[in-house]
Amino acid sequence: MDTDLLIIGGGPAGCAAAVMAASVGMRSVLIESDDALCRALRRIPVVSNVLGATSGPDLAATIEADLARCDLCRVELGRRATLVEGFDDRVEVTVEPVESVEPVKPVRLGEPVGSVKPVEPTEPGKPVKPVEPVKPVRSAWARGSRLTAPYVVVATGVGPLGPEEAGWLGGVAGRALPPLWEADPAAIDDRTVLVLGADRPLGTVARAHPELRTRFVVAYPPEDAYKTEEIRPDARVELVAVRRLEFGSGPAPVTAEVRTVEGERRTLTADLAFLNLGSAPAPPAGAVVADRSRYCPPGRQHPRVFTAGDLRSARFQRIATAMGSGGEAALGAYYASRGLPTDTGGGPSTVMGGPPPDPAGGG
Repeated sequence: MDTDLLIIGGGPAGCAAAVMAASVGMRSVLIESDDALCRALRRIPVVSNVLGATSGPDLAATIEADLARCDLCRVELGRRATLVEGFDDRVEVTVEPVESVEPVKPVRLGEPVGSVKPVEPTEPGKPVKPVEPVKPVRSAWARGSRLTAPYVVVATGVGPLGPEEAGWLGGVAGRALPPLWEADPAAIDDRTVLVLGADRPLGTVARAHPELRTRFVVAYPPEDAYKTEEIRPDARVELVAVRRLEFGSGPAPVTAEVRTVEGERRTLTADLAFLNLGSAPAPPAGAVVADRSRYCPPGRQHPRVFTAGDLRSARFQRIATAMGSGGEAALGAYYASRGLPTDTGGGPSTVMGGPPPDPAGGG
C-alpha cells in the first residue's frame, strides 16, 4: 500500500480530511489537479457563514498553512485522479499529470471578483503573518500511475454548469455569457443585468458590493427557488421564476422572452447578461456511485470509498459543511480500519475487517 488513505481533491473537504486523518495517526496522500489548494475559495471576496473567516482568500491561506504543518499528509499538486477502483482489500486510483494550470487569482473585498491583486490584512494596521505555501510535489510518476490504499476520500467538488445543460434556456448558442463571479463591479454599476440562474454567487456579489446601483433581473427555474432566500430581501433584485427563457437575436440591449411559472409571457430587457446556473458534480470514473441527480451520496458508495464536500449533494454546498464532511469521511475510514461501524450519512452503517479497536480512542 502507498499510504493509509488517499484523498482526491484539495478544497476545504479534502484538506479537512487530511488534517483529521493525521489527528488519528493515518498517513495520507492528497491529490489535487490545480497548482494550489482551495482554488475556488480564492475567488470569494466575502465569507459570512464560516467561523473565524471573513473572506475566501484568508480562509484558503489558513487551510494551506494547516496542510503545510501536517507531516502525515503528502500533497501532490498538478495531478488528476481519473479512475477509482474498489476491491475487497484496497482501492486503486489512477493518476495523470495535468499539463497546464491557470494561475490562481485571489480577490479581496471591494475589488472585481476576477482581479489579480494580493489579499490585504482584514484589519487596518494589523499585519498578516506570512504563510509558507504548500509547494507542488513533482513525483516521478509515469502517466497512468496507480496509487493503492485501504480507503479513499473523494472530494472533487463540482464544476460550473454550461447553458447547454439548462433545459429551460433557449437561444444561447454562440452567445458570450460570462459567469457572474467574473463580473467587474465598475462595468455593472448603474446598469440592468440579466442573471441566468439564482445560484449563490449572486448573494456573494451583492454582499461584497452593497454600494452598487445595479438592477439584477434574476431568471431561474422553479426547482432553484430555495436558492433565492438570501437575496430576496435585496431591493436591487427582481426575481422571475420561469419555465422557459428564449434569447432575442440582437446583441444589445439584451432581450429575452420568458414564460413564467404562472404562465405569463414577459419580455426581459437588460444591458448585460451573466450565467449563474449552479454546478454539476465532477467525480472521477470508476467506483464512485452517482444517484439520479448525478451527485454521489456517501451511503451509496463502495465500503472503501468515502465521498465528501460538494460532491455529496446540491443542497449542502457550503464551505462549513464541506469541511465537516471531509473530517467525517476521514473518521469513517479510520473507524473502518479498526473494524468499527461507520456511518457517513445517507445510508446504513457498514463494518469492515481490520485490527481491533484502539482502546485509547481520542477526539
